[in-house]
Amino acid sequence: MTRMPDALHRAIVPSRRRVPALLLSLVPMLAPVLASAGEFDCVLEPRQTVDVRAAVEGLVEQVMVDRGDRVRAGQVLLVLDSGVEKSNLELARYRATMAGGVKSAESRVDFAQSKLLRREKLADGQFISLQDRDEAAAEKRLADAELVQAKEAQRMAQLEQVRAAEQLRQRTLKSPFTGVVVERMVHPGDLADNRDLRKPLLRIAEVSMLHVEVLLPVAGLRKLQPGMTLEVMPEAPVGGKYSARVKTLDPLVDVGSGTFRARLELPNADGRLPAGITCKVEIPGLDGRSGALASRRTMPVPAAAARAQ
Repeated sequence: MTRMPDALHRAIVPSRRRVPALLLSLVPMLAPVLASAGEFDCVLEPRQTVDVRAAVEGLVEQVMVDRGDRVRAGQVLLVLDSGVEKSNLELARYRATMAGGVKSAESRVDFAQSKLLRREKLADGQFISLQDRDEAAAEKRLADAELVQAKEAQRMAQLEQVRAAEQLRQRTLKSPFTGVVVERMVHPGDLADNRDLRKPLLRIAEVSMLHVEVLLPVAGLRKLQPGMTLEVMPEAPVGGKYSARVKTLDPLVDVGSGTFRARLELPNADGRLPAGITCKVEIPGLDGRSGALASRRTMPVPAAAARAQ
């Protein structure tokens, strides 16, 4: 058998020293593939976003907050003009404390009772006719009915006070949860129209707990369970790694993309992470390339962007 020339052999078969150099040259090409494994696109969204509207119509008297302000649950956000409601409450409160009608009716009952007792004694001795005794009994029954009517009127006045207080309460808008004001649409003097659903007064978002929305390939249904902890990496310039807990896994799989939606909860008590940015989530044991194309095509749109569209 003819031996291959040494020069040709070295050109075809790499030496042991050349093999490591060859592998190093492949690292830049393999790096994107290795990095994409187990990483999926996601979006950070507020836990909830609420459009604050007035339950009644009225002029805006005061706006206590502005865009970007952090608010606490129960904090006053906006006050409508309430001069008429305050007057109605004072009037209702006074009527609820009026006791003249009840005392007058009680006096008539006592008098009618005494009169009836005297008439019954006289009728027993046949000093008066039975008709006089019956008239006294009828007056007693009428006095009892008037007392009941007076007490009912007093109770109605107390209920009117409660209603007036509730109407006054509706003129003050408070924050339903701790969050941040993201939009302010009105100023003092504007009309708050509760019939116009297109124009809220304020918009607030709860960012102390963020929702991480992610689309995953169907293989993830066997890899994930509610309560698991995963690593979330927000986009630059925020960066960093944060632990999030799996909250829900959507049991409905999209046929076209072969993906399903998962939601994670990411604590954000200090407000360091902004909502509405994209991120990556690491899932051990799940290949990120299997659903990368589908995730890009059907990536969840942040709530702010969807509202703008």
